[in-house]
Amino acid sequence: MKKLLLLASFIAVVAGCNKGNGELIGVQGREEWFQPDPFGMLWLPMGSYNMGPSDQDVPYSHTTKAKTVSVQSFYIDQTEISNNEYRQFVNWVVDSIARRLLIAGGFEEDYAVSEEDWLASNPLNLGETYPDPPPLIWDEDPDYSSEEEDKQVALQPLYLPVAERFYGRKEIDTRKLNYEYFWIDYRTAAKKANRFIPEKTTDPKTGREYVNGNGNYTVNGKTGLDRSVFIIKEVVNVYPDTLAWIHDFTYSFNEPMTNMYFWHPAYDDYPVVGVTWKQAKAFCVWRTNLLNNFLKANGGTYVQDFRLPTESEWEYAARGGLALSPYPWGGPYIRNARGCFLGNFKPMRGSYIDDGGFHTVKIMSYNPNDFGLYCMAGNAAEWTSNAYDESAYDFSHDLNPDYVYDAKDDEPTVMKRKVIRGGCWKDIGYYMQNSTRTYEYQDTAKCYIGFRCVMTYLGRAKDDNL
Repeated sequence: MKKLLLLASFIAVVAGCNKGNGELIGVQGREEWFQPDPFGMLWLPMGSYNMGPSDQDVPYSHTTKAKTVSVQSFYIDQTEISNNEYRQFVNWVVDSIARRLLIAGGFEEDYAVSEEDWLASNPLNLGETYPDPPPLIWDEDPDYSSEEEDKQVALQPLYLPVAERFYGRKEIDTRKLNYEYFWIDYRTAAKKANRFIPEKTTDPKTGREYVNGNGNYTVNGKTGLDRSVFIIKEVVNVYPDTLAWIHDFTYSFNEPMTNMYFWHPAYDDYPVVGVTWKQAKAFCVWRTNLLNNFLKANGGTYVQDFRLPTESEWEYAARGGLALSPYPWGGPYIRNARGCFLGNFKPMRGSYIDDGGFHTVKIMSYNPNDFGLYCMAGNAAEWTSNAYDESAYDFSHDLNPDYVYDAKDDEPTVMKRKVIRGGCWKDIGYYMQNSTRTYEYQDTAKCYIGFRCVMTYLGRAKDDNL
């Protein structure tokens, strides 16, 4: 009887919400919304272009065929992600781990949201249980230099064991800086074989079948599973591989870069390198949550996710609107009229310093392309979201081309290839071209690969009149 009353009440409420003038006017009272320009990003209009080389395929490799593609409007970072920007991510992970340790050490009042406060701030979560572990309080920073013995003991697991300390220095154990995040596997969920299978009930009076709200999913031949099977959990260590400066080269003195490049203020505005494809992806998720949590706390609306650019988006951005130019700056040459090199790479017969750099240079070095983007060629090569396949241009769609493959750790190495673009400070001029594509493995960090983020723009154009 109670269920019938609840159903009747629900029907009445629904019916009451549909008052109007009898015309189709849509849902009224919707909030006014606009997409804010993310800080440090530039808006690129939608467009079509010839993806791939505009010149003949000299080595006849067939890995970069020309193909007309279209990409929708999106935002892209004006520069490569810098050491200091990525350090914000690392410091956030350190602070979150420190808070968890302090909560476990008995300081939950200072660093954990209480159950009462959580329920008060989430009135729509009625019937849900208090999260475990509890949400963190971010108003007060962890006191790493506290003289309280209890706090020092609680934070001790965050640091290197005494036996591993160099000259007794108390330093963070970077092996413990793991970031946990989730993503939805939409491609698996979109397969018709994996769709929701509703249960049907037979009406005893009419004998007809009708669909009720219950049912299940069939994923990989297994039934009875809910939609959580499409939510993937990832745990990634976020600290860059600073030793990449040494292991990427044989018989080369790069110890100063290993010791100083990521943390020293002298390199704050240099591109972060030594990050794997997985770490770059984790950074994008963290950046998304950082902005969305701020917007939620201030009454705003969630924005689209930050993510790595697709291969087609990256090349479109690099071209800067110049359809047939082999380089981001335009023209067929790699020097300007005064003979100066236009990017950071390995020119001539191998003189690294002729272009003004030795290793990497600051992220706003050289002139930007016509879209206003810096270092789309040279400096640090950049991860894209796409898996690498020599024939990807043959089978990928021409509408937002996007060939992806989520390779597991135990899969063959060849399945872990991800496309990198743009060339780097140690590459020859060929890799500086807009159309040149190559790859690196998703779990490999190199001292010459960084990344930048993009975000899909919601809508057609920024001009409301279009």
